[in-house]
Amino acid sequence: MKKHVSAALLSILVLCFSLLSSASRAGGGSSVLGGQWKGQLQVPGGSLGLVITIVPLTNGSFYAALDVPQQKISRMPVEVEMKGNEVALRIEQAGSRFTGKLTPDTGTLNGTWQQPGLTGPLVLTRTNTAVTTAPRFKVAPPYRQDDVIVPNKVAKLRLGATLTMPQGNGPFPAVVLVSDSGPQDRDAEQEEYRLFGQLADYLTRHGLAVLRYDDRGLGKSTGTYSSATTADLVTDAQAAMGYLRAHYRVDKKQVGIVGHGEGANIALLAARLPKGPDYVVSLAGYGLSGQEVLRRQQVEIMRLIGANPAQVDAALKMEDRLVEVVRQTPDNALARAKVGVLLRQSNANIDPDMARARAMQLTTPWYRYFVDFNPQSSMTGVKCPVLALNGAADLQVTAGKNLSALNRALKASGNRKVTVQKLPGVNHLFQSDPAKWPVFEGQPKPVFSPEALKIMHGWIAQQVVIIKPQVVPITVKRVAPTPVKSVVPKRGRS
Repeated sequence: MKKHVSAALLSILVLCFSLLSSASRAGGGSSVLGGQWKGQLQVPGGSLGLVITIVPLTNGSFYAALDVPQQKISRMPVEVEMKGNEVALRIEQAGSRFTGKLTPDTGTLNGTWQQPGLTGPLVLTRTNTAVTTAPRFKVAPPYRQDDVIVPNKVAKLRLGATLTMPQGNGPFPAVVLVSDSGPQDRDAEQEEYRLFGQLADYLTRHGLAVLRYDDRGLGKSTGTYSSATTADLVTDAQAAMGYLRAHYRVDKKQVGIVGHGEGANIALLAARLPKGPDYVVSLAGYGLSGQEVLRRQQVEIMRLIGANPAQVDAALKMEDRLVEVVRQTPDNALARAKVGVLLRQSNANIDPDMARARAMQLTTPWYRYFVDFNPQSSMTGVKCPVLALNGAADLQVTAGKNLSALNRALKASGNRKVTVQKLPGVNHLFQSDPAKWPVFEGQPKPVFSPEALKIMHGWIAQQVVIIKPQVVPITVKRVAPTPVKSVVPKRGRS
């Protein structure tokens, strides 16, 4: 795709590429919108495939995100508003909006896409409404899988989770999986790619118990994600570790955390605290400050759309002014008013709804915490072994500078058990080069990088004692899968 096509989609993308995939504040929350919607947007020189994922949240609002694989856009926040059958989608970071009508019978959203320099029709079709004539046969995994509830007594909430346990009596080493920013389910699923689902399956097949949970306010978890900071989310990871250590089939002295993106920094923050993880695996963790990470993401996106140096410099200066206003104005209402004035001064034609959405985003508890978060000063006290892996093809958290900064910070605090590695061809979601994806039913399917899985498991095996899982030959009849149920851990032998 040529650069002028990229510019057609993201012509005024001068605002920061926030890591927070914020949920919509609009009312409604109707499940008829839930699912993945796909469509082809006609642009000069061709077309772009758009994928919009909409997840109804327990508080009646939505989490929504835009993916444009041809443009390497992943999880760009989308604001959702629904009144009757009228649906409005606002992609503030792309300066774009879609307005249309929902036809539930056909599973389509028929309307108009608007952005600077481009207005045209767009039909979005729900992709997960296909009716099967017969149930698919699912092979039982060679391990136990249970639906469990993890209580977080500190935050007074409950986390819906899945616990997978190798065959045998144990006790097994264990890991908690902690997701990246934005509300995600326990599988961290995006476009039929189950990042944590695949990771949990691999690690459990290789002898580790794995606990993964729905983020606050999503799935079977209570609480409100939008009001939580990174520090608040640390208590969720602590609760998950406590749950595992109380389980009679888990070795309570061999419980670690595997965190992805912001989840990696949550894991490292938890490692500073009493009863922290016995080891940490950081996947695409940040080594730079929150504000610097956001600045670099913005530069990378503007580079992709063909912006010139003057445009990049102007956008960064405006972003710095916005952040400084928020920092100096603790009152949210006043800060939002000031942000709105700055945005209108820089662009008189800015959509009022987009300006308000941007002002709301900049004043959330998460954003206020994140822009001032500096991993360099947060690694003191991390004494456990750490493996840090970053992908060289990651456009959200660049591998080189973030890995170097993490390595320096951890070793400066006296930790000599640090291993860092940059993985060629691996992106932010830890997928390898698409040319290497396996083909199922004639289509390449994204999978977690096999190289990353081997490195991770090999390193963990050096930190803990792994009991070799029982092997069941294919000629032997499999035991039926354990029914999914709610499980409360029982204290007993470790």
